[in-house]
Amino acid sequence: MDELDIELDEMELVAAAAGYHYYSTITRQTTGNTSPKGSGFMSEVLNGHDDLCREMFRMDKHVFHKLSDILRQRGMLRDTPGVMIEEQLGIFLNIVGHNERNRVIQERFEHSGETISRHFNNVLKAIKSLSREFLQPPPLMTPSEILKTSRFFPYFEDCIGVIDGMHIPAHVPAKDQSRFRNRKGFLSQNVLVACTFDLQFIFVYPGWEGSAADSRVLRAVLNDPDQNFPQVPEGKYYLVDMGYENMDGFIAPYEGVRYHLHEYRGANLLPRNVKELFNHRHSSLSNVIRKSFNVLKERFPILKLAPQYSLHTQRDIVIAACVIHNYIRREERNDWLFNSIEAGITEESSGLDEGADMQSDFSIHDQMAASRRDSIAAAMWNDFMNKWDEW
Repeated sequence: MDELDIELDEMELVAAAAGYHYYSTITRQTTGNTSPKGSGFMSEVLNGHDDLCREMFRMDKHVFHKLSDILRQRGMLRDTPGVMIEEQLGIFLNIVGHNERNRVIQERFEHSGETISRHFNNVLKAIKSLSREFLQPPPLMTPSEILKTSRFFPYFEDCIGVIDGMHIPAHVPAKDQSRFRNRKGFLSQNVLVACTFDLQFIFVYPGWEGSAADSRVLRAVLNDPDQNFPQVPEGKYYLVDMGYENMDGFIAPYEGVRYHLHEYRGANLLPRNVKELFNHRHSSLSNVIRKSFNVLKERFPILKLAPQYSLHTQRDIVIAACVIHNYIRREERNDWLFNSIEAGITEESSGLDEGADMQSDFSIHDQMAASRRDSIAAAMWNDFMNKWDEW
């Protein structure tokens, strides 16, 4: 019995030592690591200060919870043992909101690489499936952003949005790189985007080669009914830049005339003729799409670098980012990123296309489009010269 007692005492000492070692390890991790792991990370983000949620998940907490509820209630995602829908969404947003590698996310959420990859793809598919709901045609009435500004109303009263191309860095196989190398020399996918004056995206068409001109992409979309580009209502139109043709439903600036806002500074401040005045106001109004691009890329830095995914996944990430962008715009009008962009001055990019690369026959529709542009320009120039109002 004495030997048995001694053996039990030794086992108790070993167990006590093991317990102390475990407690010490946990204590050091808790006090020395500012980024909690797994569910601890989720708990700190969702129970902490709003700024932490904005930084980690790129949206306010109440917006995050509502999006999680949508995905749960519609059966688009489901809780799995150990990984709730909130954590699945958090994994996805952490990746696209910081362009984090799988290894970093594994450590932060304490899941295997396979688990991280599986939930990322599931959430990506679920968010993309919301595109029909959150990428909607614009309303037919004159936008309030035009109505309330004398520089734009009544001249652009029938304008319903802006269209432009957005180049997103792309990761492609060596055999495809020549097609995806754009005019600035880097690999990109050319994404056709239409947006409203409320900074919401109407239509997104990613995946085109970076070498493809904007006008070519738009023509391909308009000629392919399967792309579901929202039909331009009779009498309405979009604004497009120098990279597109002036045609029915799409009004471009005058060619060969200064257009970008920086060209109207300093000694060259005032417009000198009807075409310059039109181009300046066209550029000022079109600037909304560059603001939308800026918000999108600032919220999701994965769009600033070429992620190591298949091209198909890269395309889907662009669509999902635009869906979340619109979702946040509708749910939180005081979102900090939207507010920061609207408060500042957004300079337009120089663009990759100097002009349309596809010239069509000058049809009756083209003549009508040219006549409409001339009519708008003449009306604003007449008021500008006679009333000397804000230009």
